[in-house]
Amino acid sequence: MTKLLSLIVPFLLVSCNIQEKSILDQYSPKDIKNIFDHENVKACFIIYDLKANKSLIHNQERIDSLFLPASTFKIINSLIALETEVIKNEKEIIKWDGQKRFIDSWNQDHNLASAIKNSVVWFYQELARRIGKERMSYWLKKAEYGNQNIGGKIDFFWLNGDIRITTNQQIDFLKRLYLNQLPFSQKNQETVKDILIVEQTKNYTIRDKTGWAMRSKNQIGWYVGYLENKNKVYFFALNMDIKNSKQAKKRTAITNKILETLKLTHL
Repeated sequence: MTKLLSLIVPFLLVSCNIQEKSILDQYSPKDIKNIFDHENVKACFIIYDLKANKSLIHNQERIDSLFLPASTFKIINSLIALETEVIKNEKEIIKWDGQKRFIDSWNQDHNLASAIKNSVVWFYQELARRIGKERMSYWLKKAEYGNQNIGGKIDFFWLNGDIRITTNQQIDFLKRLYLNQLPFSQKNQETVKDILIVEQTKNYTIRDKTGWAMRSKNQIGWYVGYLENKNKVYFFALNMDIKNSKQAKKRTAITNKILETLKLTHL
């Protein structure tokens, strides 16, 4: 009898896991496609339910195409900077160099928390220079980030160099960050997760990062992150073609509309 139970129990556990219900089961890719069609943009999108191990995908053909990470690279840049101790913590200030840039919020001193919130390019360029090519390459390979190619200038390679990442890889990277499975200390992973928080209610928390490869011939935009409720987490990644700043604003607007449609922001 004991031997029989030892065979049955694992089977039941596996079966329960397979049958895990997901809110995504109530929708189809068409529900997401309709949103993109209404906005008239060329894009792909993934939302992934970790607990149920289920995804909803728009534009399957594009999700494994490689693109510049642009400012989504600031997530791993923050992790590497903390791990290599080129910056002590999320509160350490780096002084503004006094050079006026086209976004007003950049023209001041910043720390890691404010720099990622305002997507301050000069701040992360300084971190990259402090890290250097050798250490940057080492950590990108160790973290298995994108194609791991840092060809180009050390302070520009994620903006117009050779590094590339797919939408699927963005989801995988965020999942490993959430689970503290990246090759960085747990403390540093928790710090970066904290500075990525953009919305927190009694029902859910959203962490995210936008990106816009505006220096490339074919401009693309990103919006990646994840939403947590009490016992579930949903990872999302949007990649789309961008022609102007008006279109760039659609990255978050479209994703928010999807989360609303899936009732994930009405928990």
